[in-house]
Amino acid sequence: MKIIINAKNLELTQVLKTFIEKKVGSIKKFINILKQDTPEGLKTLAEVFIEVEKESKHHRKGEIFLVRAQVVLPGKTLAASANADDLFKAIIEAKDELKKEIGKYKFKKIDTIRRKQRKAKEEIEN
Repeated sequence: MKIIINAKNLELTQVLKTFIEKKVGSIKKFINILKQDTPEGLKTLAEVFIEVEKESKHHRKGEIFLVRAQVVLPGKTLAASANADDLFKAIIEAKDELKKEIGKYKFKKIDTIRRKQRKAKEEIEN
């Protein structure tokens, strides 16, 4: 899984980068169904784009952070976003929302296969 991080209106420090890679990297286990055999071994087909942004100039008090996460899977793009007054909290919320979206995607993909199998079984029985 490839993680691409982009920062807007704030500096992307090494601490922030490692935190994002650790938290977002944990969703890799949820997309292990999407692995492809290559000569080098198993390769994950997913790319994750993370955009971390500090919203500015229209808030009266405090800093508001916006995190957008986008996972590009074969045939589908999943997106999640979160706003919070703490940057790390926003990253965790976006990761949790992305995890839910991946779960929906996997269930739909598996359910489609099951429906086809059920239909074929009914045709054989009849």
